[in-house]
Amino acid sequence: MFSPKYKLTNKILADLTAIAEAKGIIDRAKILPKQELRLRRQATIRMTHHSTEIEGNRLNMQQVEALYASKKIDAPDRDIYEVQNYLNALKLIEKIVAEKKPTTEKTILHIHKLVTAKTMDTKFCGRYRPGPIYIIRRRLGMPQETMYTGPTAKHVPKLMKNFVDWLKVSEEKEINPVLVAAMAHLEIAAIHPFNDGNGRTARALATLLLYQRGYDFRRLFALEDYYNTDRPEYYKAINLGKTYEERKTDITSWLEYFTKGFRREIDNVKDNILALSSRKVAGKIKSQIYLTGDQLKIIDFLDKIGRITASDVEDVLSCPKRTAQLHVQKLKKIRMIKSVGKGRATYYIAND
Repeated sequence: MFSPKYKLTNKILADLTAIAEAKGIIDRAKILPKQELRLRRQATIRMTHHSTEIEGNRLNMQQVEALYASKKIDAPDRDIYEVQNYLNALKLIEKIVAEKKPTTEKTILHIHKLVTAKTMDTKFCGRYRPGPIYIIRRRLGMPQETMYTGPTAKHVPKLMKNFVDWLKVSEEKEINPVLVAAMAHLEIAAIHPFNDGNGRTARALATLLLYQRGYDFRRLFALEDYYNTDRPEYYKAINLGKTYEERKTDITSWLEYFTKGFRREIDNVKDNILALSSRKVAGKIKSQIYLTGDQLKIIDFLDKIGRITASDVEDVLSCPKRTAQLHVQKLKKIRMIKSVGKGRATYYIAND
């Protein structure tokens, strides 16, 4: 059984306490659904940009935002595929959480298959590596240095099974979700179960575990931003030894790094959401407005395009005309949207 060794230092406990306090504030804050969707979209774009840039992707934030909106950009195919792949992995995560499915080996393999689609040989996508793996550092004018040697390929399936078994135990023992996400991130990086895409899979998995265990913070955070801000510090924190056996020692320093960064990101989310939840705005919202998943998709489309018709709703939700009309009428009733025009020319805009 996978059994991580660590100490709950004062630094870790202080950060976890601050995170829990911020969570309460974020969960209770009253902001308009349109504002929340914009923050959520920005978080998704930041997650995707920073997680892929860490691995050498050359697209900037504006290009990632364009791909998120299904627009075409002029860039190398591989860079485009990597970004589209990560966006697809985040969509899978939302689906897993919505359907309340557990995290299994199959889940992790599915995430890996998505993040590596069209960027590596298909026989390796979503499958454990068949051979050895090394992390090499190359510096101009210097001999290459082996920074890390992963466990032998024949041990990978067993190590992954032990890890997934531990995930179940961690939930039963109610280990803090932030610590679980940190340990999951580190263990995937340590096992290095795939030929490529280990970092992206590890970061996506950490996000999934946080969402599943109630620490989604309304899906407004992007921890990848913290990693990418100081990549040398990230690499230093996660490289706790040159072999898997060396990494089985105390991982307290990684947990301190992870919780520090998580607290910083959540504090930013809290500040942003409090700025939107001003007294003037809060006064207009008698209680938090909760929308269904389908309604959020409609508002998200409207926020991107600026207007929407009943026919658009049919396409967005893949639903019958009658169902689309009912959704539109409900959103009008709670004053989320308002109609413009009459008859077949009618369309809807946000009711600001």
